[in-house]
Amino acid sequence: MTALVPPGAADAPSTAVAAGGGARTAGAADRRTQCWLDLRTVGDAAGAVRDEALHAGFDAILAADPADLRELPPTVTRVLLPEGADLPSDLGAADLVVVVPAAHGARDRLAAAHPGTSFGSYVEVTDADTLAAACASARRDPCTVLRFRDPTNIPLEIVLAAAADADRLVVTVVGDAEEAAIHADVLEHGPGAVLLAPSRPGEATRLVEAVRRRSPDLTLSTFTVTGITHIGAGERACVDTCTYLRQDEGILVGSRARALVLCVSETHPLPYMPTRPFRVNAGAVMSYTLADVERTRYLSELRAGDTVLAVGADGRTRRVPVGRVKIETRPLLSIDAVADCGEPVNLIVQDDWHVRILGPGARVLNSTALRPGDQLLGYLPERARHVGYAIDELCHEL
Repeated sequence: MTALVPPGAADAPSTAVAAGGGARTAGAADRRTQCWLDLRTVGDAAGAVRDEALHAGFDAILAADPADLRELPPTVTRVLLPEGADLPSDLGAADLVVVVPAAHGARDRLAAAHPGTSFGSYVEVTDADTLAAACASARRDPCTVLRFRDPTNIPLEIVLAAAADADRLVVTVVGDAEEAAIHADVLEHGPGAVLLAPSRPGEATRLVEAVRRRSPDLTLSTFTVTGITHIGAGERACVDTCTYLRQDEGILVGSRARALVLCVSETHPLPYMPTRPFRVNAGAVMSYTLADVERTRYLSELRAGDTVLAVGADGRTRRVPVGRVKIETRPLLSIDAVADCGEPVNLIVQDDWHVRILGPGARVLNSTALRPGDQLLGYLPERARHVGYAIDELCHEL
């Protein structure tokens, strides 16, 4: 049976503070959001949806009738949320019974009457009084299932803040995978679980993809600089993200899709301007970057609302939203390098000392101070690209 504890509760998240005062919870991306399936309103598709959820690795399945839980495997938590004011005389195979205290009675009294069965509470948040009840339940009960009436995340933020140190499981009802992804980001880590009643097969799989998708680590390589050339004026792009980037974090940029260099964020102090820890002065407009681990984009293609892959010097990645791409004409510098495997590397950036690149050990390198023999951090995707997708075909990039 799946443990009824908040995922990641045992791991106290650390906080990384970027230059300029920005902070983000480093452990938030590592928290695992449980996926719960609600069978009560699925109807004739219940069997297909249940099987899909089991295959997708759902953590719990909720039903109103104990009979619907009888054949479930012990790999999932079997949750009973009875309809009406009376509990069934036989709770069947339920591992957890979620009750409405106003209808079914106090959870403590029910737990005493049914030893060996765990009880949780269901609260529909519609006003200040029910919000207070939700906060109390989230601090007190082993599990609280919440439905929020209004299209705002403020009540959820309040509940999560109230229960932050309580080590209890909070489950929120969601309408679809998109809403689940939003809930999962509230206060950086969201509730411990999301509960979905799918209207058709396929939605359970989309829910898992939405809340559990983690950007995988990349194995970074070391490139050796072979030449530096001042090439005259051209357009370069600054990528402004909607998040603070760490001092060892930037985006991968390159003139060729098979070799990308780690351009650092503007989190390091400069003598003539304030830090901008949301920005990467990335490179010439025709340069490639990674939108995620699977797909490249040209810097000139990025728009507000797109995503770009933020990459740390240790290879950890996260998809971050783009807020703006700032393209201006500037003198340009061409940096040539080579990977240990012999793969040629080229990066074209603004020809200015304050444009920086990361080297091994997260060493910050001013681009105009680079010399042949210096080492850069980068990534070798290895495969050619067509409209950003990896392909296996003859493709020479010169």
